[in-house]
Amino acid sequence: MEEESATENYNKIYLGAILVLILGIGIVTYLWTSERKNLAQCENISSNYQDTIREFKKIFTEYQGEITTDLKSDLRRMMETYDKLIIQDASKADSLNAQNEMLQAQLEKIEKLQKSKNFSYSQMIKLRQENETLRGIMRGYVVEIDSLNTLNLQKDIIITEQTQTIDTRTLERDQAMEEAAASAEKVKIGSKLSAYNFNSGALKSVVRSKITTRAKQAVQLQSSFTISGNLIASRGRKAVYMQIIDPNGRTLQNVSSYSTETNSGRVSYTEKKEIDYQNKSIDMTIYFDVRNTISKGNYKVNIYCDLNLIGSDSFTLK
Repeated sequence: MEEESATENYNKIYLGAILVLILGIGIVTYLWTSERKNLAQCENISSNYQDTIREFKKIFTEYQGEITTDLKSDLRRMMETYDKLIIQDASKADSLNAQNEMLQAQLEKIEKLQKSKNFSYSQMIKLRQENETLRGIMRGYVVEIDSLNTLNLQKDIIITEQTQTIDTRTLERDQAMEEAAASAEKVKIGSKLSAYNFNSGALKSVVRSKITTRAKQAVQLQSSFTISGNLIASRGRKAVYMQIIDPNGRTLQNVSSYSTETNSGRVSYTEKKEIDYQNKSIDMTIYFDVRNTISKGNYKVNIYCDLNLIGSDSFTLK
């Protein structure tokens, strides 16, 4: 009896240990799966923000081009003023030419930075301050030269300084507008959906969904794909438009009025399908019934959603 009781107790302990082990494996599996999903979402968001960073660099490159043009124009105006001073007082030609060389060096410095990939906003501000210092030196020379000529040259200086004041205020305004535009563009780019995992082609039987590669057998064209998950995209009902372009460059349509607005202008579409988007990936298929004879050759499929072209595919019919 005692041996049977001991054996029974041992079996209970063994069974309990197995249950605890199974429970532990289940918890670890659940946590691993959850982390995999989180990692996939993070990679998707990271990819979107990399696109945003590239767009921001493009915007800043255009912006710095306008600013450096102003800086270089400012330097050229000062060089013109020195040329006028040399004409009025040749005795100071050496020192005035030396200042002109400094202006030329500053101009070359700006052009070199402009070509650099590391040209920053703080460097532009520093260059403006250096221009101001060079302008102060120029004013000293103007005062030394004939008073009558000085009056004429002062007009140029006043115009230059007024232009500088306007440029500074314009810079501040443009900076604020640029920051607002960059933020809006970041959200716009980050919220864009994408379509992938395409499978497009023709069917010779609607009921049995039999695939064909022959144009004369095609009774239906279809495109299957996945709409990406995106945490910052807007939720709700969305229309997904499929545009099929035949080998002759025409959009296939059963209804000639089918068209939609996109960021590239208004385009004709073949068929559309509505989805309830909740920031998660969605697998979907859009079909087009072939009512007329279609041509042999290469067909292109474009998918549009939220005004954007989100994916493309192609297939060939013999």
